Amino acid sequence: MNTVYTTIKGLGFYVPDNVVTNDDLTQYMDTSDAWIQERTGIKQRRYFTYGKDTNASMATAASRMALDRAGLDASAVDLIVYATITPDYYFPGSAFLMQRELGLEGIGVIDIRNQCSGFIYALSIADQFIKTGMYKTVLVVGSEIQSSYLNKSNEGRGVAVIFGDGAGAAVVQATTDPEHRILSTHLHADGRYAEELYVRDPGSSREGQWINETTLADKQYNVTMNGNTVFKHAVVRFMEVINESLEANNYKAADIALLVPHQANIRISDYVRQQMGLPEEKVFNNIQQYGNTTAASIPIALTEAFEKGHVQPGDLICLAAFGSGFTWASALIKW
Repeated sequence: MNTVYTTIKGLGFYVPDNVVTNDDLTQYMDTSDAWIQERTGIKQRRYFTYGKDTNASMATAASRMALDRAGLDASAVDLIVYATITPDYYFPGSAFLMQRELGLEGIGVIDIRNQCSGFIYALSIADQFIKTGMYKTVLVVGSEIQSSYLNKSNEGRGVAVIFGDGAGAAVVQATTDPEHRILSTHLHADGRYAEELYVRDPGSSREGQWINETTLADKQYNVTMNGNTVFKHAVVRFMEVINESLEANNYKAADIALLVPHQANIRISDYVRQQMGLPEEKVFNNIQQYGNTTAASIPIALTEAFEKGHVQPGDLICLAAFGSGFTWASALIKW
């Protein structure tokens, strides 16, 4: 009996039409294009258009592109694994809404909340289901609308300048070809640092209603981030989890054809690249154009890298992420 593996058959992404430059942000806060670029590498990002874009509609557009490139009809999908921290509703999750838009009523959907590592976690879940033989075709999605809860003022500018909106998707399928497959995925978390990067409200463990005068006055619905702590942990965990994937498959850093990191901050990506001895052309960054789109950042970047010809058959591709939780993860893929 042939061993079953998982291969990526199609990629897609969607970003809103609304381009927001660094200069645009100066309308709301005391900042500048030079200040933002120096600290993050970001030049612009996309914000959703109310009444047009939803978390689920963006994910649907990305998924349709991925399905089209895979040469598949949506009816071929057996399962949806959907990563987001910004669902359209508190519940049910946006996976249900996207399932409805794709006309896939009846198939299973899984919503996960693993922040910036969400897409790799979702990819790993899909990989396990496929390798066990339970499903043959899985749609893996990362989608975020973050602009609507950012504190676009001087008080919140350290966070507000970083994040953007968008969605990315991958169609993964069962294969018996050992030369073109997901080699391994590696998932980690450390909840001791949960409050170093989080949004506190609305939360269920509160006295009285989730949203009341106290929670609104405390502004705990805004993102709280300890930037220095996040950076220090990110540069360590990124390298650890990348090396873990390489060692698990008997490869070295020099064997990587392309590293696609979560688009958190250009300084983090550059530091990791330098420490691993990788040339610039082996690390794909598009944070300059889209900002940090959390669970959507890796599939958006991977799709763009593929479109630009940076991903070729037989290439060793490494995906890596670090984010709130703390959570970190990697996937090593033989394209």
